[in-house]
Amino acid sequence: MRISSKGDYGLRALIELAHHFGEPRPLQSGEIASRQRIPESYLEQLLTVLRRSGFIRSVRGPQGGHALIRQPSGLRVSEVIEALEGSITPADCLDDGGACARNGGCAQSEMWRDVREAILGVLDNTTVADLAQRERALQPAGTRYVI
Repeated sequence: MRISSKGDYGLRALIELAHHFGEPRPLQSGEIASRQRIPESYLEQLLTVLRRSGFIRSVRGPQGGHALIRQPSGLRVSEVIEALEGSITPADCLDDGGACARNGGCAQSEMWRDVREAILGVLDNTTVADLAQRERALQPAGTRYVI
């Protein structure tokens, strides 16, 4: 499984929004893009997907911006990756209705199921709040600023 820039940048955007969860003012896309080093034009597309997936709300206008709808501690990384990337499956034959040339009699199928379960185990047990906390811990003291 390989996560594309779509999944990477989408998670980064949610991490930034998690840092500001509960604040009265939504975060503008320019702020998110700048702090997380995401191209703003691409971020706009991702924010649309994240809004449609029910993770964020967006407010238009000069005082507008974006904010998490759900608690960061209740937002599993697996949900986000599936919304942005699609199915978390290392082999097509594991998806419902997936095409197996050997009608499920493949020696690899059990191994790929184990790989999927291991990946899902990590992603299901990691939340956006966990990632935001890790990011805070990795930054030198005093380097995170809020305007």
